[in-house]
Amino acid sequence: MSNDKPPSSQPQPKGLIDRIGQFLSGEPQDQDDLLDILKEAQEKHLLDAEALSMIEGVLKFSEKRVRDIMIPRIQINAVSKQATLEAIFPIVLEFGHSRFPVIADDRSKVVGILLAKDLLAHVVDNKALLVEDVMRPVSVVPESKRLNVLLKEFRTERNHMAIVVDEYGMTAGLVTIEDVLEQIVGEIEDEHDAQEEEYIHKHSSNKYTLKALTPIDEFNEYFSAELKDDEHETIGGFVVHQLGYMPKKGDKVVYDRYRFEVLHADSRRVYLLKLKINQKND
Repeated sequence: MSNDKPPSSQPQPKGLIDRIGQFLSGEPQDQDDLLDILKEAQEKHLLDAEALSMIEGVLKFSEKRVRDIMIPRIQINAVSKQATLEAIFPIVLEFGHSRFPVIADDRSKVVGILLAKDLLAHVVDNKALLVEDVMRPVSVVPESKRLNVLLKEFRTERNHMAIVVDEYGMTAGLVTIEDVLEQIVGEIEDEHDAQEEEYIHKHSSNKYTLKALTPIDEFNEYFSAELKDDEHETIGGFVVHQLGYMPKKGDKVVYDRYRFEVLHADSRRVYLLKLKINQKND
């Protein structure tokens, strides 16, 4: 007797790629059509939500420019080139960054980058050295550079940070390779981020920067405010709800005496907000 079994008449399960191919057979006409097809695939459990989010990030990646994701100048934790290593060591410990922009007289001109590992190599035996003695050259990119080009430069030059300059050559902000990759994979939290609990940073009596994840309850307590949003728990969610759409950098919301401006956002979430408080209710 032969051990060969007749071919099964039951249809064999198709692989993920084959099944997605069935959805693509509709020949999408543009990127929005393709995203609609992929969202339908996700609804049919051919893709999970995280994979869909990453694909969407990749598709929109080359359309974005450095200005869309940079950390604004006001948020840069910089050190002076004339400071001694001993003087800036507490700053390095406080913020926990691996790299710090080095400035001359003001924040409008970044002259170098200080690597924390370079600082540690000298701080034990020569604390009197100045920052400018150990800083490294700075990489500069224009606000208009596309992210796909920047990522390629980061990889080929083995660089992790660049200073962003405006059309006049003045510092507008900074961008890191982590900021770029987050546009594809979503927010990346390291061990330092996990320990950060400070949502609100005060610049003056009526100017602040807020993390979008600031709980509304904490905002209300800090500012003795009465913001209400039954659908959202964070300030970022509150701003999105007030606008009625996913905001972009520069979008503003005025509520009571509070004026919110988006400093950092992408197509999926808001990250950072500027707050100005009017001293009087007009």
